[in-house]
Amino acid sequence: QVQLEESGGGLVQAGGSLRLSCTASGRTFSSYAMGWFRQTPGKEREFVAAIGRQGGSIYYGDLVKGRFTISRDNALNTVWLQMDSLKPEDTAVYYCAARQRIIAARLYEYDYWGQGTQVTVSS
Repeated sequence: QVQLEESGGGLVQAGGSLRLSCTASGRTFSSYAMGWFRQTPGKEREFVAAIGRQGGSIYYGDLVKGRFTISRDNALNTVWLQMDSLKPEDTAVYYCAARQRIIAARLYEYDYWGQGTQVTVSS
């Protein structure tokens, strides 16, 4: 089992940048594919980005492609989401997720979730 903790959320102006971090407990972080999802009130949680267990495979959601970058360091048990050129529509709670299998992009394919971190982009 793995526990996840996100950090780095906050308030930023449109066009700005934020870097989210997700730190995992345990000694088997490299066996987990990691994902980022986001959710706004009244909407389903949507896929943002995912990275494979060794970082060789990466997926992005269409709405963030070209603006967000996912990366990981297995020695630090950490995955990051670098968010650039932020837009007000990026405002959401961002969640880190893990699955002990190959990379995936669907919500239901992830087994472990963090508590989320709020990102607010002002216009």
